Amino acid sequence: MRDPSVSRYTAGRLSPIRRASDLRRLRDEQFDVLVIGGGVTGAGAAVDAASRGLKVALVEARDFAAGTSSRSSKLIHGGLRYLEQLELHLVHEALTERGLLATRLAPHLVRPVPILVPLPSANPAQRVWQRGYYGLGVAAYDVFAGVFGGGRGMPLHRHLSRDGARHIFPSLRADKITGAIRYYDGQMDDARLVVNLARTAAAQGAAVVTSARVTGFLREARQVVGVKVKDLESPGSEEFEVRAKTVVAATGVWSDDMSQMLHDVGLRPGFKVRASKGVHLVVPRSAITGEAGLILRTATSVLFVLPWGGHWIIGTTDTDWQLDRSHPAASARDIRYLLDQVNEVLDRPLTTDDIEGVYAGLRPLLSGEADSTSKLSREHAVIEPMLGLMLVAGGKYTTYRVMAADVIDRAVRRLGGSFRESRTDQLPLLGADGYSAAWRDRQDMARRHGVTTGVVEHLLERYGTLTVHLLAMMAAEPELAVPLDGAPEYLAVEVAYAALAEGALHLDDVLTRRTRISFETSHRGSESAEHAARLMGQVLGWDDTIRTREVEHYLARVTAERESQTMPDDLTADAARVGAPDVRGLAGDRRTDLLEIDL
Repeated sequence: MRDPSVSRYTAGRLSPIRRASDLRRLRDEQFDVLVIGGGVTGAGAAVDAASRGLKVALVEARDFAAGTSSRSSKLIHGGLRYLEQLELHLVHEALTERGLLATRLAPHLVRPVPILVPLPSANPAQRVWQRGYYGLGVAAYDVFAGVFGGGRGMPLHRHLSRDGARHIFPSLRADKITGAIRYYDGQMDDARLVVNLARTAAAQGAAVVTSARVTGFLREARQVVGVKVKDLESPGSEEFEVRAKTVVAATGVWSDDMSQMLHDVGLRPGFKVRASKGVHLVVPRSAITGEAGLILRTATSVLFVLPWGGHWIIGTTDTDWQLDRSHPAASARDIRYLLDQVNEVLDRPLTTDDIEGVYAGLRPLLSGEADSTSKLSREHAVIEPMLGLMLVAGGKYTTYRVMAADVIDRAVRRLGGSFRESRTDQLPLLGADGYSAAWRDRQDMARRHGVTTGVVEHLLERYGTLTVHLLAMMAAEPELAVPLDGAPEYLAVEVAYAALAEGALHLDDVLTRRTRISFETSHRGSESAEHAARLMGQVLGWDDTIRTREVEHYLARVTAERESQTMPDDLTADAARVGAPDVRGLAGDRRTDLLEIDL
C-alpha cells in the first residue's frame, strides 16, 4: 500500500532512484503477488492486486510494452466483427471496457476515432442487402455500447452516400463503393497506456522493476513460492531470489517458457498459446486524403487504415510465427500484401516509397484445432498448473482489465483473508484525474506557462494532468522546451521525463515506446538518436562511452529492421533482424526445441 502522506504522482514516479529501491524490496520482502510480464495484462494485474491492498511486485525482462503491447493497431474497440460471429459476450465485455477507458480510466489516452465501413459496388438488390446487413451490425454495436458501455464515450454511427463517403475520404475510389457507414471506436497509444498502468501500480505501492529477467521458479515440494531473477542492468551481478505467496505469469507469447522452467515435474498447463504475426505500415498523412479511418474486408482477415496524428497506420496481417519472439520481422511479402490490399480502394496507389515506418507484433492466441491463426480464440484463460503459479493468456488489448481482475480473483481466493474485490473500474490512471477541466482550460494553461496552446494540447493528450510537471521542467531548463532533433512533433522534455519518471533505461525505450519516433519518421529515429542520448544521459548519468554504445546499438537496430523488410519471406527477414542484438543482451527468445511444447 502507498504511504498516504505521499502523493500519487510522487509514489508513481519510476525514477532511477526508485528502481534501486524496488530492487532492494525484491530481495528483502515477501510479496502476496509477484507478476511476471510488463505488458498490458501484467501491468493491469499489478494495478488490480495493489489496489486491493495486496503487497505486489512486477518484474519485466525488457521494457514496459516491449512485446505485443506496443505493436497493436492502436485501437480500443468492441470487436465489431464479433457481432457477425455472434460472439455477443465478447462484444459486451469489450464495449464495457471501451466506455470505461474513454470516460473514466484514461480519457487522456483513449479518444474517439471515426471509421468508415465502405459498401462495395454491387447491383441494386445487393446494395440494399449490404446496407441493411452492415447497418444492422453497426446499429447493434451502438446499442450494445449504450446499454453496456459504462458511459459511451463515442458518437453514434451514420449512413453515408457515395458522395458523402468520398467527401469524408476523397481518396476512396468512386467505382469501388456505393456508400459507407461511419462509426466510432477508441484510439490510443498502446505503449503509453502500459507505462501509465505500471506507474499507477507503483503509485498503489507495487515494486516495479524492468530489465529484470526471471530465470527460474522457487519451489517447496510441488508449490511455487517465488522466482529467481537476473538484473540485466548489472551483468556481473548474481541472480537473486524473490519470495512470493502467489506468482502470476502474464507473459503472452512467452507463456511456454514458464512451463519449460518446470519441465522436471512434467508440467502440462491446460492451454496452448500460438503466436500470430501482425504487420503494420505507417505512411504520411499527405499520402492519403481522408478525415476518417477505413475498415476493409480481405480474404483472410480485416484491414484497418487509421489516422494517427500526421500519419496513417495500415494493418494488419495475421500469419503464424515461430521464429524470434522479441523482434518479429516484417518481410517484403508482408509489406506487399498490405499495399496490394489497401490499393484496391485508393485512387492513388501507395508504393514502398510512401512508407515511413513498419512495425510487427505477435498476438498470443489460445490455440484450438484450426490451423489458421485468424480462427484461433481471442478469449483469455486463467489456469493454475501448479500450486502458487497462475498463468493468464489470450484475450485482447481492450479487455486487459477483465483479464487482470480474473487472475487476481484467483490469487485472492488462494491467499484467503479479507482483501477487497477488484475496483479498477473506479480507479483512474495517473494523469486522468481532472483531465476534462485541464483540456477545457488549456489556453489559460498555455498563457500561464508561456507556451503555445498547441504545445499544451500535445502534452495533455500524452500525459494528461501530469503535463504540469513537464511544463515545470521546461521552465526550469529552457533547453528542454525545444523540439527533438529529427522529430519536431516531440519536445526534448519528453525524453528527459521518460528517463526521470517513466522508467526508460535505454535509448530504444524512448525512441520506440515512450515516443513513436522509430516508426513515425522516415529516418526511423536515426536523426534523433544523438540528441535523445544526450538528454537521457543527463538524467541517467551516462558517460561518453555509454552514450556512444546506446546510439550505435539503436542505429544497428534500424539498419537490421530496414534490411529485414527487403527480405522475401519470414525466414530471411528473421535472420536479418536478429543481426542486431538486444541492448539488454537477452538470449533464449528464439523458438527452437520449444516449438511443440503444449501449453
